[in-house]
Amino acid sequence: MKKRNKLKILNDPIYGFITIPNALVFDLIEHPYFQRLRRISQMGLSYLVYPGAHHTRFHHAIGCMHLMQNAVRVLRFKGVVISEVEEEALYIAILLHDIGHGPFSHAMEHSIVNNVSHETISLLFMEQMNIEFNGNLTLAIQIFKGEYGRGFLQQLISSQLDMDRLDYLKRDSFYTGVAEGNVNSERLITMLNVVNDQLVVEEKGIYSVEKFLLSRRLMYWQVYLHKTSLVAEQLLIRVLKRAKYLTARGVDLPASTALTFFLKNTIVAADFSDRILKIFSTLDDYDIVLAMKEWSVVADPILSRLSNMIINRDLLKVEIAQDAYAPEVLERYLGEVMETYEFTEEEAAYFVFSGSIANQAYHQNKQNINILFKDQKIVDIVKASDEFNLKALSKPVTKYFICYPKQKY
Repeated sequence: MKKRNKLKILNDPIYGFITIPNALVFDLIEHPYFQRLRRISQMGLSYLVYPGAHHTRFHHAIGCMHLMQNAVRVLRFKGVVISEVEEEALYIAILLHDIGHGPFSHAMEHSIVNNVSHETISLLFMEQMNIEFNGNLTLAIQIFKGEYGRGFLQQLISSQLDMDRLDYLKRDSFYTGVAEGNVNSERLITMLNVVNDQLVVEEKGIYSVEKFLLSRRLMYWQVYLHKTSLVAEQLLIRVLKRAKYLTARGVDLPASTALTFFLKNTIVAADFSDRILKIFSTLDDYDIVLAMKEWSVVADPILSRLSNMIINRDLLKVEIAQDAYAPEVLERYLGEVMETYEFTEEEAAYFVFSGSIANQAYHQNKQNINILFKDQKIVDIVKASDEFNLKALSKPVTKYFICYPKQKY
């Protein structure tokens, strides 16, 4: 019997050829849990704003693994000791770091499941796969959870300058066409080093870090928090909220088996048994899109209108301001919708709502990005930089939004 070649090469539009390092990583990629990421959008409904943004969590995970391979090579070249076992664990941890994302990413954390983060579900997937792979993921899980003795290994996976951020900024910039997010990930990785078990950036890389933080700020305002993406995600949350509401009252809505399960059951973190995890693993973007197409013609006027808004990109009007909207503004729009459609206030609230968004490119008190100077002095990037704007980037900026119908249905 011919033995299967597991040392495959993938062609990525961002980095070119990416090599799968070993058979275990190949088998993890082949696993149905990981293959599901091909059907999970990296940027949710952002394609309603940027038509090219159809890349997936699968793309992103493979890209992160590639950057981790580069980081390991650079650090070893500089004398940082990373064993082969630790190297493999890093590849596994970064490959699986987003495996718990649900359909359309973050919208699911507020609707399908009850405030269960994707990080929590990712860990559950990893622990389940560790059983299937005879404990070969144990070290990767320890690093992922921050329970392994070498801190810089976890920083490569989750910090303010990790392989996750280096990939998604560059990748999302590419697929949206927003050039401001195109960070120089190769330069940043080349400048990495380790001092006292902590990741640092050598002095020559200071300007690349400045550009990285500025790119992060611009991508959040211009892409991730774009007002159209914002209102689309809010509508999706309300679609699923309404579907759960109707299902709880005995309405039989057309949906896939997996989606029907989560509509009929309120699932919190403690409920995630192996059986529920298995059901969640069959849920992806296609379940939600198909359901919304079906729901766009149901009798319930709220669910049908909400579904049509997303399917046909006929979204709510959204306004963004520096200050919170006065309660009477919200009440006025609510009153108009209640009168026009003969809705109750609770029903009108599906179409009229307000909230806030915040952007903070850098947190000074959270796993700092430290610069290593030639005299071996280590300084936080904000203090090390002569760029005054970095101080501003470390402060949270909050804006406020209000959404309401732009025309009568």
